[in-house]
Amino acid sequence: MISYPDRNDVIERVYDYGQEHIFAFWERLPDAGRKALLDDASSIDFKLLARLYRQAGESAPPAMGFEPAPYIPVPADSGAVRRFEAAREDGSALIRRGAVAAFVVAGGQGSRLGFDGPKGLFAVGPVSGKSLFRIHAEKILKSSEKYGAPIPWLIMTSEANHADTMRYLAAHNHFGLDEKDVYIFPQSMIPSLDAGGRLILESPSAIFKNPDGHGGSLSALAGSGTLAAMRGRGIEVISYFQVDNPLVSIVDPVFIGFHAQGGADISSKGLMKAYPDEKLGVFVRFDDGTIGVVEYSDLPEDLQNMRDERGALRFCMGSIAIHLFNVGFLEKIAGGAEASLPFHVARKNIVSHTLSGPVEIEGFKFEKFVFDALPLTDKNIVLEIRREDEFAPVKNPSGVDSVESAHELMTGLYRRWIGKRGIRIPARVQKIEISPLLALEAADIPASLSIPDTESVYLE
Repeated sequence: MISYPDRNDVIERVYDYGQEHIFAFWERLPDAGRKALLDDASSIDFKLLARLYRQAGESAPPAMGFEPAPYIPVPADSGAVRRFEAAREDGSALIRRGAVAAFVVAGGQGSRLGFDGPKGLFAVGPVSGKSLFRIHAEKILKSSEKYGAPIPWLIMTSEANHADTMRYLAAHNHFGLDEKDVYIFPQSMIPSLDAGGRLILESPSAIFKNPDGHGGSLSALAGSGTLAAMRGRGIEVISYFQVDNPLVSIVDPVFIGFHAQGGADISSKGLMKAYPDEKLGVFVRFDDGTIGVVEYSDLPEDLQNMRDERGALRFCMGSIAIHLFNVGFLEKIAGGAEASLPFHVARKNIVSHTLSGPVEIEGFKFEKFVFDALPLTDKNIVLEIRREDEFAPVKNPSGVDSVESAHELMTGLYRRWIGKRGIRIPARVQKIEISPLLALEAADIPASLSIPDTESVYLE
């Protein structure tokens, strides 16, 4: 057995769990490399990994039966409009009390977009070229000003982009937000395993790890101390969203109002699926009465295509990863630093660093899904939104869910807002963008606003 001053307890644990192959390069490593490898090993929960490896070899438990989940539809009559206005009043009161925080999951890189850096730095403003981070920050800043209360911004990064994100936001003074209201923390990483349950080396001095999934955001929120900080600030509701959606309504008083009125632990926004096999999970109600999400890949084809008596898709309400979480509920399921969400197992090709050089092998990656929190409570609300108003994910370099489609959706939304205010848009205008600092919704736009007669218009 190898040894290292003051770290022999770590080495013994590695040997106890039969993972001593990670020391294959020990004799070749400089002291800094040996220390880095032991630091890596010291952070590993070997007992958890052993359990996950057993899980990977077991058959999946029988799926619970389910039916379409109930949801609050977009308002279609005057009665529904009044109900939405009452929700807006209740939600606005909660925001004014300083009881709401915003939480963005921003651990991804922009590599799929051909962008070298954190996805939050990607320029998406159709006229301004503003980054995703800037648009989100300005929405939060405008909401704080509109409701007269500070709104903390919680940002979960990843090991790969944490430092770059910190530098970027600091260099831009957090886009006007008070630094004490911005909480930045990295997502946890978990080792992958090969087919024999052995750790995989990414390099001679590093163990291969992957982020623990968007469900790990709840663990990171608790483990970083941010959840406790929110409790100390009197925050009751945390608005969760993903960084790649520039149309998201981050602090939505109607959504927050319905959440509060229903006494919900978790609320979710959903939208009508555009076609049966659209790659969106669907909201369902399981046989035990709880609400959850079934991934699109797990929904059988016959259920994907099933229609109701009106000819509409029966499993129609798609999940878009926009949620509200009660702080008390998160405290209950977090149990300290580890949220009680299950790990899912995926077989993936992984490059393993061996004595013979890099080799691609098949291994197991483990991750959590945030929507697995939904069935942990029977207090759920699903609110339908219009796709064209709130959902423009930027995931691909072109085509569907690309920056081009996002520009089209953003410009379309801003045109509708201006039209609602009775303001004329000159025929020459091709692109139009409204700064969040001017308006978060149509009602915020001054009726006296004049649109310049140019091809590209930016209103701020």
